[in-house]
Amino acid sequence: MGDFRGAESRDAHGGRRPRAGSMSFALVGNQNCGKTTLYNQLTGSNRHVGNFPGVTVDHKVGQVTGREGVSIVDLPGVYSLSPYSSEETVTRDFLLESKPEGIINIADATNIERNLYLTLQLIELQVPMVLALNMMDEVQANNGTVDIQRMGETLGITVVPISAVKRQGISELVDRMVEVASSRSRPERIDFCHTHEGSPDAVHRAIHAISHIIEDHAQRRGLPARFASTRLVEGDDPITGELGLTENEMEMVEHAVKEMESDLGTDREAALADMRYQFIEEVCRDCVVKASESREYRRSVRIDSFLTHRLWAFPAFIGIMLTVFWLTFGVIGNGLSGLMVVGIDSLASAAGDALASYGMNAVVMSLIVDGVISGVGAVLSFIPIIVTLFFFLSILEDSGYMARVAFVMDKPLRKVGLSGRSFVPLLMGFGCTVPAVMATRTLSSDRDRRMTVFLTPFMSCSAKIPIYAMFAAAFFPWAGALVMMALYVAGVLLGVASGLIMKRTAFRGAPVPFVMELPNYRFPSAKTTLILLWDKAKDFIRRAFTIIFLATVIIWFLQSFDLRLNPVQSGADSILALLGRGISVIFSPLGFNDWRVSTGLMTGFVAKEAVISTLAVLTGAGAGELQGTLPTIFTSGAAVSFLAFTLLYTPCVAAVATVRRELGSLKGTLYVIVYQTGLAWVVAFVAYSAIRLLGWA
Repeated sequence: MGDFRGAESRDAHGGRRPRAGSMSFALVGNQNCGKTTLYNQLTGSNRHVGNFPGVTVDHKVGQVTGREGVSIVDLPGVYSLSPYSSEETVTRDFLLESKPEGIINIADATNIERNLYLTLQLIELQVPMVLALNMMDEVQANNGTVDIQRMGETLGITVVPISAVKRQGISELVDRMVEVASSRSRPERIDFCHTHEGSPDAVHRAIHAISHIIEDHAQRRGLPARFASTRLVEGDDPITGELGLTENEMEMVEHAVKEMESDLGTDREAALADMRYQFIEEVCRDCVVKASESREYRRSVRIDSFLTHRLWAFPAFIGIMLTVFWLTFGVIGNGLSGLMVVGIDSLASAAGDALASYGMNAVVMSLIVDGVISGVGAVLSFIPIIVTLFFFLSILEDSGYMARVAFVMDKPLRKVGLSGRSFVPLLMGFGCTVPAVMATRTLSSDRDRRMTVFLTPFMSCSAKIPIYAMFAAAFFPWAGALVMMALYVAGVLLGVASGLIMKRTAFRGAPVPFVMELPNYRFPSAKTTLILLWDKAKDFIRRAFTIIFLATVIIWFLQSFDLRLNPVQSGADSILALLGRGISVIFSPLGFNDWRVSTGLMTGFVAKEAVISTLAVLTGAGAGELQGTLPTIFTSGAAVSFLAFTLLYTPCVAAVATVRRELGSLKGTLYVIVYQTGLAWVVAFVAYSAIRLLGWA
């Protein structure tokens, strides 16, 4: 097909290409149109691309590769500029307040009709703008065409065909955007109306009448009069308040709107939407030859006949996830982790021998070998497991399957009091609670958002994987994958139970309706997958050598000295033992009252991975020895109880801080901590008591 360049991308503006200077462009588009892929291509950003709505929670800024002084601001994916959701509010506020030099509006060329609705709203802002028609390779592959030049002339803006995935047309897009912004070429057309018997239609008359009323107010506020007028026609309260109209002016505006509604026999929002879609239909009729049904679409329909079937969808999801866990914890990840354990133990042994030969002080040698290498190494040994897990999750996400899961989960989530849209942050909770809680910003309902924040910690984050994997290998080596799956399912079920309680108490009411577009199934991008794996490994290593490293050194110090700061011969005489014994009585009914265990749970509040490194330091076991040491501390029943407690007790301090920020309430945050920890204690107690009653302890 070749690159999309040359005469096709010309428009009415023309002119030579001036030098860029310092420029900032806003990247705006619908969800699932390839916006984040384009952002990555433009900036070389290592940002993950998802196939479900809600990936972009806040705007991101990146420098365009090879273009000094040219930056791109990646804004949340939206379908309109109406402030009905958090994404729409973030996007609109940025465009109105930050006033970028230009807008790159990316649109899915395979679904132009829907995407152009946002384009018409952006044109009304009167900001220099380029329309990037993405996925043109798919359009052409299925015998579709778009008259780029005619579309540009009809819309009054520059139109550039691209394929973000294949990097086709990217350079041309940047050139045209810089050119348009430098020449300050604003969209040439702002009216999208129709005429009836030679007279402007009712919507057109209302918009123009209101424009005259509010023109001075809009100019003082720095708002385009056309944009402000259409917002008033649509009943946009924030813009109405921003304009500061007098009572008489508001009456005149409402009179114009009611006259329009009377002429058309419809409400204000429907009238404006009809005007835009009628114009879009004319544009597509003149400029677009629709592609035939693509192979990707037909393939997606066949796959969805099973994966989204009302009977088979949920069993299929469980089967897929069970396979992922089996491959991760029973085959691939576990084997690679074993090799890493051997390497870490060899390093610890070699370091100990080298330091002993050097004559290093015994205390310092203990810090390096027992504290740093053994403690941090015990956590690092789980990198292969975490990378393997996210490798499979990335494939499921990039293929488009996770979007289907959100669709399938809408009905069961509604019984809990949430919509399928909440599935995205809940799913992210299996990776890390911090970004998952932040992702609740995409929920348009404050009720749904707060309830999702409360339930997200029940989704077991990846930081707990080292705990689960170590205890499963030590006590249940014959059923490691089943144990892991059981823990994840238990967290979900307890979250569901908590949701049902909250639905009838603190969060009464119905969730908002959920509408989402299902993308076609696509083969995952190797680049995207590798970027995600590197990000996860890098984040884990960073945590290992910052938070966990610091926690390990502190634990080593508290274990090695008494209250008079004298080195101890036995850890039982240390400061740490004193602290651990002080709280161990709380855990005695749960089957584990060893001070080393309670100490590990305390450090787990800093970072859940630190539980394993703490036990490794306190028991004096290396990365490969801890598995054999744990049965000397726990019975099988106590191990189950411990796993239940670590599954549910309070999230790490970073997650708690994020919950505090998102809820904006100290009381709500304390409720999360107390509820999670209290429930963890009760569930662990019930599990241990049941096992003892059955004689399995």
